Amino acid sequence: MSANQRESIEERLHDTIESLLSEWKPALGRDYDAYRNHVYRVYHLTIALIETDKEQREQIAIAAAFHDVGIWLDDTFDYLDPSARRARDHLSSRGCEKWSDTVTEMIDQHHRIRPWANSPLVDAFRKADWLDVCLYCLPTAIDRQHMASVLTEFPRAGFHYRLVQFTLAWTRKHPSRPLPMLRL
Repeated sequence: MSANQRESIEERLHDTIESLLSEWKPALGRDYDAYRNHVYRVYHLTIALIETDKEQREQIAIAAAFHDVGIWLDDTFDYLDPSARRARDHLSSRGCEKWSDTVTEMIDQHHRIRPWANSPLVDAFRKADWLDVCLYCLPTAIDRQHMASVLTEFPRAGFHYRLVQFTLAWTRKHPSRPLPMLRL
């Protein structure tokens, strides 16, 4: 188990994630727990995949909080651009513009099917999201015990069911673009 895995077990909640999600709680509505837990699973899985420093963990936390939030805050299943825009605005409002490229790249590429060779951090984030969306069924270097502990702490709470609902609703309206967020 890496140092990041040990730290993530001891330090489950993140102040930035908590602050952002509490701000969005009314818009997330009944999906609050489902999205919150997905955000934390992606955060903890990412830091289990790659050694990070404090600044990188903050960037991961911001990207995790924002990565899918456009579904709710912008009422669209074509949510990558709105989610990335919101993250850039957030970073700008906090004087952290220097992180914008990294954070928005994590958001923009998190549904990429192929590896992202431009940045190990972005690729780790991509792998973590895919691992969670695919119900932990993909091959991974992460210890299964660690994954189980993350899932126990942050259960699925209907997240995947809601993804199916969003996909079906979007596909009815946009049959030629059923999954607009996928990237090759």
